Amino acid sequence: QVQLVESGGGLVQAGGSLRLSCAASGRTFSDYIMGWFRQAPGKEREFVAAINWGGGSTYYADSVKGRFTISRDNARSTGYLQMNNLKPEDTAVYYCAVKRFIASYYRSGAYEYWGQGTQVTVSS
Repeated sequence: QVQLVESGGGLVQAGGSLRLSCAASGRTFSDYIMGWFRQAPGKEREFVAAINWGGGSTYYADSVKGRFTISRDNARSTGYLQMNNLKPEDTAVYYCAVKRFIASYYRSGAYEYWGQGTQVTVSS
């Protein structure tokens, strides 16, 4: 079992920044791919970003590329999502999740463990 706890969400104006954190416990964090997903009201959960075990490879949805940066600190068993130039359409609950293998990193159904989510609200 892996337990994941997100933090760092909040209310920010358009153009602002937030940094989300995902603290992992239970098993060796570096054994897992980490992904960030988001879900807005009335919409399906969507892929935001993913990072491989050592952090050397990152993947992004087109909608956040160039604005969001995913990273991880395996020594601290923590992952991060730095979000810059936020837009109202980024408003959603953001979830971190982990899986063992890189295949299908963009599919929410492929992830084994999930956090409870943190709300991000961007006002215009």
